[in-house]
This record gives sequence, C-alpha cells and structure tokens, in this order.
Amino acid sequence: MTAFLLVLFALLVPNEIGAIGPGAFVRIPVEGLLGVALLLVLPARWARVTATVAGLLLGLLVILKAFDMGFSTVLARPFDPVVDWGLVGSGLDFLKGQSGTIGVVAAVAAAALAAAAVLVVLVAAVRCVARVVVRRRVASTRALAVLVPLWIVCSLLGVQVVPGVPVASESATALAYDRAVQVGAGLADQQAFAAQVDVDAFRTTAPEELLTALRGKDVVLAFVESYGRSAVADPEMGPQVGAVLDDGTRRFTAAGFGARSAFLTSPTAGGGSWLAHATFLSGMWVDNQQRYRTLVESKRTTLTSAFRRADWRTVALMPGTTGDWPEAEFYGHDTVYDARTLGYHGPELGWATTPDQFTLAALQRLERGKPGHPPLMAELAFVTSHAPWPLVPPLLSWDEIGDGTVYNAAAEGPRDDAIFSKGADHVRTQYRRSVEYSLQSLVSYVENFGDDNLVLVLLGDHQPAPIITGDGAGRDVPITIVTRDQDVLQRVGGWGWQDGMRPALDAPVWRMDAFRDRFLTTFAR
Repeated sequence: MTAFLLVLFALLVPNEIGAIGPGAFVRIPVEGLLGVALLLVLPARWARVTATVAGLLLGLLVILKAFDMGFSTVLARPFDPVVDWGLVGSGLDFLKGQSGTIGVVAAVAAAALAAAAVLVVLVAAVRCVARVVVRRRVASTRALAVLVPLWIVCSLLGVQVVPGVPVASESATALAYDRAVQVGAGLADQQAFAAQVDVDAFRTTAPEELLTALRGKDVVLAFVESYGRSAVADPEMGPQVGAVLDDGTRRFTAAGFGARSAFLTSPTAGGGSWLAHATFLSGMWVDNQQRYRTLVESKRTTLTSAFRRADWRTVALMPGTTGDWPEAEFYGHDTVYDARTLGYHGPELGWATTPDQFTLAALQRLERGKPGHPPLMAELAFVTSHAPWPLVPPLLSWDEIGDGTVYNAAAEGPRDDAIFSKGADHVRTQYRRSVEYSLQSLVSYVENFGDDNLVLVLLGDHQPAPIITGDGAGRDVPITIVTRDQDVLQRVGGWGWQDGMRPALDAPVWRMDAFRDRFLTTFAR
C-alpha cells in the first residue's frame, strides 16, 4: 500500500505550491492506468525492466516539479530545463551571501541526497507495484475494468471535485510533453535570437549623430532593485510608497526639476536583474540566460556604448558585483566600480552590502564631483531593496557618509535575519521600507547634487517575488525621467508619460526592449 501511495503521490502532486491540497489528489491518473495495463501484457522479465525505467522517469518528473515549485515561488514562472541552469548558480551565490560557503556546501549536498533518494525510492516503489500487478493479474484486470471507464466518463463530462482540477488526470503526461516541446523551442530560439541581435538600426550611426540633444549632460541610469508596479499599485504598499513619490515630486518642483513617469514591462520577475538590465540597454527582449549569453557575445549597440561612441565618459557603479564582470566591455563601460573599488568600509547589511545612498555618494565623489569632469553617462545598480532586507539603513546627511563606517551604528541595532519565517505581511513591510529608502536616497541626491546638466532616469528592474506581489501581478515596473532641462522634458512629452514621480495605474506601458530605440531616436535631433 505504501508503494502504491508513493507512486500515486508522484503522479498527482502539482508543480506549484499553491495548487497543493487535498483536491489535487482526488484524481485518477491516466499514466497509472496505462502503466498497469502495460505491465499486464508484458512478460515478467520485461515488466521488471519497464518498472525500473518508469521509476527513474517518475523520479525525474518529481524533481522537475520541485524545480518548478522553487522557480514559481521566486520568479513567478516554471523552470526551463534548457536555459535556467545558470540561475541555479545565481541562487547559490545568494545563499552564500546569507549562509557562507559552508551553508552552500550543505545545501548542495542536501539537494543531491534528496534527488538521489527520490530516484531510489520511486524506482523501488514502482517495482513493488509491478510485482503486485503481475502476481495478482485477475484483481488488477478487474480494477482496470472499473477505473478505465470511470476515467473516460469523467474526462468526457469534465468532472471536477475541486474547481479547475479534473478528476480524469493527465497532468504528468501534459507536463512531460510541455517540457519536451519547451526544449525544442529553446534550441530553436537560440538561432532566431542571434539573427535578431544582428538587426541593429544604430550600429552604423555616426558618432556625431548620436544623442545630439543631450550634449553636455550627465545622464544617470539608476536601476532600483525589485521596484515594481506593486510597490505603487498594491493597496497595502501603494499609499506609503506613493507618499514618498509625491513628496519627491514636490521637492523636485521646489528645486526647479521636472519629472515624467510611466511603466515598462520587464522580461523577468522575482529575480534575474541582469536580464532586465540587458533588455533595457540593448533593445532586445532578454528573458533567459541563453539569450543573455548570445547578446553579450554580439556587437549590439547598447545605450552605454552609444554614449561612449558619442564621446561621453561611461561608468558603472555595481555594488552587488564582487568579482570580474567581463560583460562590461560589451555594454561599453570605460570604468566599472564594483564592491571592491567603491571605497565602502562599512559593515555588511545583508546580501546588499552597500547602502544605496553610499553608492550615490560614491558617484559624486568618484565622478560628478570632480571639477571640469567630462559629460558622464553612469549606470547605477541599487541593491538595498534586494531580498532579504534584514536591516534597512538610515537616510543620512551627505557629509556624514564618508567611507561607510558610519553605518556601524546601524549594524549594531536589531537585525531581521529570519525575515521569511515571519510571514508574508512582515516580508512585504521590509520590502516596502527598502524601496522607500532607495527612492528617498535618489530624491535627496538630486536635491543636493543636481544641476542644470543632470538627467536622471530611474526605474525598477523587475517585480519582487510572488510572496510580496501575490499571483498574477504582472511584470510592469515604474520608470521616471528627472531633469531641469525644458527641452529634454518637451521631448519626453511626446511619449505621453505623466507628470511627477508617481505613475498612475493607467500610465503608458511599454515593453522594456522598446526603450533603447525610442530614447536614441528622441534625442538624436
């Protein structure tokens, strides 16, 4: 009986955590019926071989479902067996930042042992079921004689004990088929995407014709980690984040700055920030690691490389980057300031070691604050709003920041390292507070260091994880352009974006890959 229940569980368990419930198991799996029928017609020796192979396949299917559960929980989509292996490495990097090398080794070992156990147990379970079927052919045949017609009737009538969950189940077959199709589509997509990357309207544009309407400006692109539509639209978070944005609009107006805002649809959600950055900067839809690798090996014009060709100094401030970043040459950065070179000597405040306000202070100290500096294009990747938000740093006066040791006092305060064990409401609160901090840092920076030559583009890279947004929240992120230059604002006015930092729910929505071409075209004349 135990073996039978294990096999039934493996066939019927959903691949999404939210779908797991008693109703998911009140089903008749067609795969089980077909398996029993096959065992009844095969010779005993072949039945044993078939049971072993079926057990291995069923074990792999359970492992695939486990991957799907993890990816759906974090990235709001199932696992792609062709292109998602690189994200596993990124997940281990995140775990290392929380638990250290020992924690990563322990997690990998536990996962490997669990996978091996699943395979061994299911092979044994299927073989046990096969022995019972072969030994009790008459009883097994009678059972099929009842269950097969019942399955057919339930299928024809669409019988459901739980809404949306048919009693006549073929979910295991459907999942396996969908992934087989996905593998073929992924392999074909690689060639198609490579051909699309080569179609670049700006590759041959003369440097003197690029970005002519922004000559002499410092253009700062600030990616705010996990700053999504939910931060401004969710009934619980929106009022507080919206108040920060409205206050920023008032303060910008008082300082002579105007702001225009809208939404972009990101190619990712919950994680994979580099996919969003690549999409925004290249004008290509980069929604998986395979496309990312193809893109960064190409000669595609990015926003950064366009500024570089037009004789801007191009820099990137990447506090989340702790090692070499070979993609910098593809993007067109003259200099990259990472966690090792930003000059931060403060304490670790979680995975996001460097507070966003320090990153902005470093931009001023290293580049914009230098007398007579050339026109600058800077890409900033903010990290304070990156999960898990154990401690949101305080907003400081700019002359206090120094080398970051001032944050030692904050690190000595209470930390929230077990945030995800305290429930979704607590997670949402910490996320909201971190986004508010990032936005307040940007507003304060413009107030204190903005001038007539500053053009700030701030945007989210993707929505946060479903534990914060809920299911079906979409992938839109806010984007805002801030400047004193009326000509810049008038040009952006042709886009139909809304006044202020806070986009209304009906604000224009573009796909993120549309921004590069629109931006380069708008400011080319």
